[in-house]
Amino acid sequence: MNRLCLLISLLLVGLTQSWAQTTYCNPMDISYRYNFEQLNERISYRSGADPVIINHKGEYYLFVTIQGGWWHSKDLANWQYIVPDKWPMEDMCAPAALSVRDTLYLFQSTFEQRPIFISTQPEQGKLTFYNRWLPRLPKDIGPWDPALFHDDDTDKWYMYWGSSNVYPIFGAELDKSRNLTYAGNNPAQAYKAMFWLDPYQHGWERFGPNHSDPIKPFVEGAWMTKHNGKYYLQYGAPGTEYNVYGNGTYVGKDPLGPFEYAPYNPIAYKPGGFATGTGHGNTFQDNFGNYWNTGTTWIGVNWGMERRIMMHPAGFDKDDQLFATTRFGDWPHRLPTKKWTDREDLFTGWMLLNYKKPVVASSTLTPTAPDSIRAGFVTDENPRAFWVAAQNRPGETLTTDLGALCDVKAVQVDYFDYKLAIFDSDSTVYTQFKILTSPDNKTWTVAADLTREPKRDRACAYVELAKPQRARYVRYEHVYTAGQHLSINAFRVFGNSTGKAPAVPTMTAKRQKDQRNTNLTWTKVPGAMGYNIRWGIAPDKLYQTYQFWHDQPSQFELRALNIGVPYYFAVESFNETGVSALSPVVSATN
Repeated sequence: MNRLCLLISLLLVGLTQSWAQTTYCNPMDISYRYNFEQLNERISYRSGADPVIINHKGEYYLFVTIQGGWWHSKDLANWQYIVPDKWPMEDMCAPAALSVRDTLYLFQSTFEQRPIFISTQPEQGKLTFYNRWLPRLPKDIGPWDPALFHDDDTDKWYMYWGSSNVYPIFGAELDKSRNLTYAGNNPAQAYKAMFWLDPYQHGWERFGPNHSDPIKPFVEGAWMTKHNGKYYLQYGAPGTEYNVYGNGTYVGKDPLGPFEYAPYNPIAYKPGGFATGTGHGNTFQDNFGNYWNTGTTWIGVNWGMERRIMMHPAGFDKDDQLFATTRFGDWPHRLPTKKWTDREDLFTGWMLLNYKKPVVASSTLTPTAPDSIRAGFVTDENPRAFWVAAQNRPGETLTTDLGALCDVKAVQVDYFDYKLAIFDSDSTVYTQFKILTSPDNKTWTVAADLTREPKRDRACAYVELAKPQRARYVRYEHVYTAGQHLSINAFRVFGNSTGKAPAVPTMTAKRQKDQRNTNLTWTKVPGAMGYNIRWGIAPDKLYQTYQFWHDQPSQFELRALNIGVPYYFAVESFNETGVSALSPVVSATN
C-alpha cells in the first residue's frame, strides 16, 4: 500500500512539474507588463524595451523600461517577476544597472535630480538609496538612457548617456568618495561629448525602414564593455520603430576617450525575419564566460512604442571585433551549459515548419474590414498582422497543417493586445493553453499543457516539447487570457521535416557610387523556404544577416554599409529540413 501511494505521488509530481527547457526563443518569454503611458488615451498594450541584463553573483537580473519591477533568472530562460518592496520614485525608463561585488546599482533616465539606488538582495526586491540626488545637469542634457560602468582595473566609476537626434552620447566620471556624484566641483562641466552619429559616412545610422528616411537619426542606449584593455562604448541607432534598429560601438583606450568608430558596425543588427530590430540593449557575460547582447524589437500597432525584448549570442573574435550573431535569431537556440567556441553553436537547427501553411480557426471575429483579421496571419511571420477569435473563451483553437509528417520540437505563441482595457498587470492577467499534435487530423495527443504550470502572463510563450512529436497537424487550444478578446499574431511551429536541405544558391554584389549602398542579387533554388544574406568586412567575418523569404524578390538594395570599408557577401538557403552550405564568398564590386 505504501509503495502504491509513493508511486501515485511521484506520478502527480511528474504531472505538475513543468518540463525543464534546454532552449529559448526570441522575443524573450517574460511577463511583459501592460503599459500605462497611454492611460489617458485609453490605449492598452503589453510592452518591453531598452533591456539591461546583469549577471549579479551568478544569477541574472533583467531591467526594462516602465515595468514596475524587474525579473530574476538562474538560467536565462525562466524569469520570475520581482516587485520591489519599496519603489522610491516614479517607475524607471531605460534604467542603468550594474553589479559590483555584492551590490547591484540602479539608476533611472531623467532630466531632473534623481538618486542612485542599491540592492544587496535584488532577488527579494530589496531596494534602498545609495545617494539622494545626483546634481541637475543643464537643460535637455540628461542623463537620459544612462549606463553605469565600473573599471575593475582602476576602481574608477563612470556614467554614459544620451537619447537624441540633436545631442551626442555623453560621458562623465563619478566620484566614489562622494557617493557617485559627478567628479569635480562643477557638475555642469563634469561631462563631455563622446561622439555623434554620422549617417553620411555610416549607412546603417540612417533613419527609416531599411534606412530610407531622410529624418535625422537618433542615438541612444549607451553601454560600456571593457575587453583586452580596450573600452567599447556601445549605442543604439537610428530609431526604435524600424526594422534596422541596431547596436554599434566606438573603441578607445580610456573610459572617456578619445574613441574611434568601429569599421565593422553595427555589432547587432536584425532587419529581417519575424522579430526585426535589436537596438538599445547591453552586453553581458553568463556564468560560462559567454557574451550576450540584448536589444529591442518593434511591434508598433497599438502605439508607436509597443515593443518586445531580444537576446543574442555575442562575443569578441581573434581580432577583438565585437559582434552579435542574429542568424535565425528568432528561432530556437540552446541555453548555455558551457563556454562556446563557435558563434553558431547555440542554434538548434530546428526549422520553422509552418511559414504561410494553412491554418483553420474555430472562430474569427467579424471586423469592420472583412479581411483585416484572419487566422492565416498567425503563420505569415508578420507581428503586425493577427487573428482575433469571435469570443475569448476556453476551447477556441488554431490548427495548422504542416503539409507532411514532421518532427515537431517546439512552438511559440505570441499574443496581441486587440482593443483591450487592461492598464495593470494584476493577478488576473495570465495566459494558459494546450498544444496538441496529430498525424491525421483525427487522433490527437496533448504535447504541452500550460494549465499544469504556475499562472503567469506569457505574451511570447515559447514551449519546448518534452519529446519530439511526429505530426502533420499542430493545434493551439485556448484556456485563458485576460480581457475581452483572444488575439494571436504568431503561432510558430519548430522542428524538422524529412528530406534534404535545398541547394546552394549563388549571388552577386555591386556597390553603388554612394558606398553606403550595395545592390544584391541571388538565385532562387527549388525547395527553398528562404535565404540568409550574410556579409562582413572579411571573408571569415560574415557576422551580419538579413533574412528573406522565397516568395520575396531575389534582389535588394542594402543601405547599411560604411564608406571606405571593403565588404564581402555570401548567401545560404533553408527550408523545413535544414540549411544549405554557404555559397562562395563574393566582394562588393563597384
